[in-house]
Amino acid sequence: MITVTDLRKVYRQGNREVVALDGVSLEVPKGSIHGIVGHSGAGKSTLVRCLTLLDAPTSGSVSINGAELSSAGHQDLRAARRRIGMIFQHANLMDSRTAVQNVAHPLEIVKTPKDRIRTRAAELLKLVGLAGFENAYPSQLSGGQKQRVGIARALASDPDVLLCDEPTSALDPKTTDEILALIKDLTARLGLTVLVITHEMHVVKRICDSVSLLAGGRIVEHGKLRDVAANLGSELSRTLLPLPAAEPLGSGAVLEILYSGDRASEPMLTSAARRFDLDLNVLAGSVETLAGTQFGHLRIQLPDGADPAPLAAYLEDQGVSVRAAGKDAA
Repeated sequence: MITVTDLRKVYRQGNREVVALDGVSLEVPKGSIHGIVGHSGAGKSTLVRCLTLLDAPTSGSVSINGAELSSAGHQDLRAARRRIGMIFQHANLMDSRTAVQNVAHPLEIVKTPKDRIRTRAAELLKLVGLAGFENAYPSQLSGGQKQRVGIARALASDPDVLLCDEPTSALDPKTTDEILALIKDLTARLGLTVLVITHEMHVVKRICDSVSLLAGGRIVEHGKLRDVAANLGSELSRTLLPLPAAEPLGSGAVLEILYSGDRASEPMLTSAARRFDLDLNVLAGSVETLAGTQFGHLRIQLPDGADPAPLAAYLEDQGVSVRAAGKDAA
């Protein structure tokens, strides 16, 4: 549904070239939610602008729903953009218009019949949970309600794709979860394909099927959520499955272990401790469910002088990922 191939964007600042995107390639299947994460300056916002051709790429191609945007003529590009809904960090509603009038605006631009505009806008407000708020002005709405109006507006043109640029970063935690649940529900009900640009891993955990890490204008990690989480030691895995800080006790070897699926509910660590007659100390641990798969992530310490190799080999034979962690790991 969304295919990006070797996308580059270079800006000129005086005599200097700034590479914002450096060969980004990406494919998001129909009906899925894909997250793009990265620190400030990684190129996330530039990618969104290039996906809609609001900012022309220096090279490379962008295809959405089979339409090649990067080489499309003016009329074809306008038609393709109507099939893309945009949700922003701030809803950017028009203060002088009511909720239903804000939602109606995209339909007015394409000269939809007036009776159809009113009906459709009211339907969309009901769809996002705002039935009864049709005549409310933005000043009368909460932050979450404004974002719901923004989502309804993005759906006005019956898009195939939703591009969400930091859709919840201006919201409190409870409202964030409500908006994320709404986006996930709409994706399933309407068969949408969603690309979410975010710096919040909570967003990725809650709704994404797959994720890419953007750094320095390049995708440095990419994959299905459960796959990247299972890659012990990767940056995405560390961010998705963080461990709280903990100081080692004594001088015993420290191991970091990661297990998932059925393994997460089995007492493997207890069995391993009995098998090798070891008193294992759990320094830190977390259990989370990502994309329907449960993960357990632990940092354990062996008694002073104990050889970690047999224990590590045994755990790996059981399907557990193991790596040595420095005694100062935290």
